[in-house]
Amino acid sequence: MDLKGCPRVLRDFLAYHETIKGQSSRTVAEYYLDLRMFLRFMVMIRSDMPYDTDLNTISIKDVDLEFIKGITLEDIYDFFSYLSDDRIYHPETNHPGQGIENAARARKLSAIKSFYKYLTVRTKQLEENPVADVEYPKLRRALPKYLTLDQAKDLLNSVKGTHADRDLAILLIFLNCGVRISELAGLNFGDIYKDRLRILGKGNKERTVYMGEACIEAIQAYNSSLPEKIQNDVKRPLFLSQKGGRMSTNAIHRMVKKHLLAAGLDPTQYSAHKLRHTAATLMLSRGVDVKTVQEVLGHEHLNTTEIYTHIENTELKIAAEANPLANFSSQS
Repeated sequence: MDLKGCPRVLRDFLAYHETIKGQSSRTVAEYYLDLRMFLRFMVMIRSDMPYDTDLNTISIKDVDLEFIKGITLEDIYDFFSYLSDDRIYHPETNHPGQGIENAARARKLSAIKSFYKYLTVRTKQLEENPVADVEYPKLRRALPKYLTLDQAKDLLNSVKGTHADRDLAILLIFLNCGVRISELAGLNFGDIYKDRLRILGKGNKERTVYMGEACIEAIQAYNSSLPEKIQNDVKRPLFLSQKGGRMSTNAIHRMVKKHLLAAGLDPTQYSAHKLRHTAATLMLSRGVDVKTVQEVLGHEHLNTTEIYTHIENTELKIAAEANPLANFSSQS
């Protein structure tokens, strides 16, 4: 087992299981692989890297106890949502898949629980264990975080500054069309056709997404602010950086977080990816059927989209309980 780049806190955990617990080298190696992936994901989201970053390229050598203290239960849910929806399994075969299998996710949860038990109970390096009460079945699909309708409006109303036209158009596309950040960054001007966007999604699969009037007007306003000689260039990137090149996913991430902060929203809790979740949730809340939402988002499997129906059901339950007659009791 190659422990090059393995942080001290993880090395100590592995040594404990091998020497004190007497577990097999195979079990210890599985712990290492699972926890290395977990910590790489945490470094990725803390560093605002795109969700499609290859985890194998991320170093965890600087991870320490203070870093681990900052990991929240929501971060752990995000990790399992990533495993369910985005992680590629069997990449070396002719039949790779999206989202790893249930048994593999359960094994990773077991490794994380063991890690936190070691840090809290065995060595008492941490006081709080964020996964102590997490039940395995409930982690089959973590509920994604999203903006409410009022929060989304606040975000759009907060857009000001030199690039306001561009930034407003980007945010409207996220919130209306539910595109992935990599899909938005890859758009060219030629991908617009009247009220439609041609999206190149995962696996180079194309889909068409319709835009609302606000999106169309925002893109037109942004386009008219550009130099006239490039306004109708179908090969140019739809959204340009300050230097005139294609906006990177990292630049879009930073832009979204800037406007979230301006809107009074916590930029550590929301992101460009959460705007995609918001679009899906708002569509379902307005009566759009889940199959249509699946097509809009470009999900290969319907069960990936159905996670949003759980959110909507939760909102409906809250609404029902808020009714003043919810606790009516007959006096007769």
